[in-house]
Amino acid sequence: MFSVTSMPSTTSVLSTYTTFAAGAMLLRTVINEVQTITSQFIPQKLQDKILATIGGLLGNLPNSQMTLIIDERSGLSVNEIYQASEIYLSTRIAPSIEQLKVSKAPSQNNFSVTINRGKSLSMNSKESKVSEHRSIQLSFHKTYREKVLSTYLPYVVDRSNAIQEERKVVKLHALGNFNEEYNAGPWGSVIFDHPSTFDTLAMDPKLKEELIDDLDRFVRRKEFYGRVGKAWKRGYLLYGPPGTGKSSLIAAMANYLKFDIYDLELTHLRSNSELRRLLVSTANRSILVIEDIDCSIELKDREFGGGNPNDSQLTLSGLLNFIDGLWSSCGDERIIVFTTNYKDKLDPALLRPGRMDMHVHMSYCTPGGFKILASNYLGIKTHRFFDKIEASIREVEVTPAEIAEELMKSEDTDMVLGGLVAFLKNKKQMDCNAGVNVEETKEVNEQEK
Repeated sequence: MFSVTSMPSTTSVLSTYTTFAAGAMLLRTVINEVQTITSQFIPQKLQDKILATIGGLLGNLPNSQMTLIIDERSGLSVNEIYQASEIYLSTRIAPSIEQLKVSKAPSQNNFSVTINRGKSLSMNSKESKVSEHRSIQLSFHKTYREKVLSTYLPYVVDRSNAIQEERKVVKLHALGNFNEEYNAGPWGSVIFDHPSTFDTLAMDPKLKEELIDDLDRFVRRKEFYGRVGKAWKRGYLLYGPPGTGKSSLIAAMANYLKFDIYDLELTHLRSNSELRRLLVSTANRSILVIEDIDCSIELKDREFGGGNPNDSQLTLSGLLNFIDGLWSSCGDERIIVFTTNYKDKLDPALLRPGRMDMHVHMSYCTPGGFKILASNYLGIKTHRFFDKIEASIREVEVTPAEIAEELMKSEDTDMVLGGLVAFLKNKKQMDCNAGVNVEETKEVNEQEK
């Protein structure tokens, strides 16, 4: 039972309150003195870091923190902020990281050290974790929101671009996730080590110079394309007989520009929507290659309808819409290359300006192309057999691939070039015999009629 005698006296309560108030005042005075001393001797940035650490130990105040979620993908496209953050974070490896990935491609001079996926990453003194669905979290005090958005993230993007330029290795992409290190949605990739360059390419020197000038003009005209209202892309059609170097030219273009290659096989696609999903997931500064467009798939015309639902529903209009339609603007600084052995088999809609901007005829070997091959394979600029070989090349349709095969048969220059002379002589005779047979067949047909 409550007793009045057990209650503290008024004097005791006042005495206790006075003692508590004096202690609180003393504590407040000490805190103020510490803050004054701190502001004089400790820089503001270090103060913020100390307070942030204390806040992490004691628990952040409600609503004082903000977290940005940076997902790997933005709709159908790759999130460039995610890619930039991942590249930047690989250079900010903290001592607490226990697992690192080390790799080196044959074309790289130095080791590539990256953080193992799923491990903690450091970003602006805050932990960011790559989670199961591939996202990066950036946490910071709300007062720094504008600074993070206007200064820090742009710095991360600029820095990652510089890092990429320093480490640039051309990659070849194809459908399939066969390399998680460079995961890009439906595309997998490998390091592209093709040695072809414009110097080693056996094609007409004048045409080669025109193509290089066209590429240089394309990459430096970003403002021009924006001013005239065109998507920043360029289309090339490479056509000519098999063995004339179309694939080698694509490799030379990629090595010259340091652009990745996306090898798109239309036979694997089932619909226009699947084509769009793949194309928008390709990166900027890349070359999209569709080889043998005349026979890779039977594209339906614009009036296509019905048919077997199990057949591919990919249409010509769907492909054209990405080349120069509304979807062509989904990406910058992209090159589209079609190859074919038979240009006359292509739908005229593919050939008009704005779709295939430059048509490059990969012809049979020329005397100039032969000299380049001789320099590449034999290391010579002239030889007593050159005049005879060049005269035969003017009379015979022979591909650079056939010439290269002959030049690889021996290390003895005289023997190799002598063999090439005999090869060209035999080929000329075979062509003459074939021509005679054609004429005889025509005569027989006329007589039968």
